[in-house]
Amino acid sequence: MAEAKTENTDALALETEIISLCATNPKGVTDKAIENAVPTVDVRQRVTAINRLLTMGKIEVLKGGSGLVYKLKSSNASNIKGVDRHEKLVYQIIESAGNKGIWTREIRYKCNLMLTEVNKILKNLESKKLIKAVKSVAASKKKVYMLFSLQPDRSVTGGAWYSDQDFESEFVEVLSQQCHKLLLQKLENAEKDGSLSPIAKNASSYCSSQEVLDFIQNLGISKVNLTNEDIETILDTLIYDGKVELSDVSMTESGSKKLYRAIHTLIEATDVTRTPCAVCPVRNKFCCLLIKGIKYLGLCAPYMHVTLFGVDLITDCVGLIAKISRIFNTDLM
Repeated sequence: MAEAKTENTDALALETEIISLCATNPKGVTDKAIENAVPTVDVRQRVTAINRLLTMGKIEVLKGGSGLVYKLKSSNASNIKGVDRHEKLVYQIIESAGNKGIWTREIRYKCNLMLTEVNKILKNLESKKLIKAVKSVAASKKKVYMLFSLQPDRSVTGGAWYSDQDFESEFVEVLSQQCHKLLLQKLENAEKDGSLSPIAKNASSYCSSQEVLDFIQNLGISKVNLTNEDIETILDTLIYDGKVELSDVSMTESGSKKLYRAIHTLIEATDVTRTPCAVCPVRNKFCCLLIKGIKYLGLCAPYMHVTLFGVDLITDCVGLIAKISRIFNTDLM
């Protein structure tokens, strides 16, 4: 009787040692590492202890770079009921992927199971509401799998700008117009206020992204919940279009705060400014002009010819180059 009690105590101590070893090695331990940690235990006892821990759901076995490894099971995985060990293995792989999900191909590689078996397991887990399949905007014909309770990452769904994997260009355009409208109104109100100093006028013409977000929410034009990050994305596109500028104002407690204001464009863009210079006879001569700032103004060679200098494109191109050479104090001839 005392001998049986001693054997049970030794088995419990061995299981505790294996669990402790797995806890100190989150990436998993090999069978060889367990053998080295308990050299006085024979193979039969070690295998019995490992199988018992696997049966109780305290550890899991996964395929590692150097073979099979044993890891501590997460609390979620150990609480799964009514699934076999292969289903638990697939569940744990999906769980480790988080809210970004994982492709079927990656699941198959990590669990080392046949594709047909993996597909069967995925269907079973879906039917039990343990996992779900989500279409990714990066590849509309493929699905990623994640835990049923997780909200997909923006990189998977595309965020507020996508609906059923389709980019909502009209929605984005409406938001851009309304954001720009608010900033223009702030700028006009600041310029009309004669009681303000120039510095105060400039400061009052700025809006934070939170103010813009509140304005959009009050309009009620969005059916989805927008965040500051969403609004800043829209404002960034307005910056790239040359309609808005950004200013970072240092804050004492919450770090830096982004402020935006509308700006007046120097020259209104026309259709000719978007015309490529493919047939322009002096396009090669104007390459260095683009470097010197003409491109910054959004101007191409034909626009400069006709609008700025009032000359014919073909007949007076040599004189035009000479004139611009004097303006920029550089030799283009």
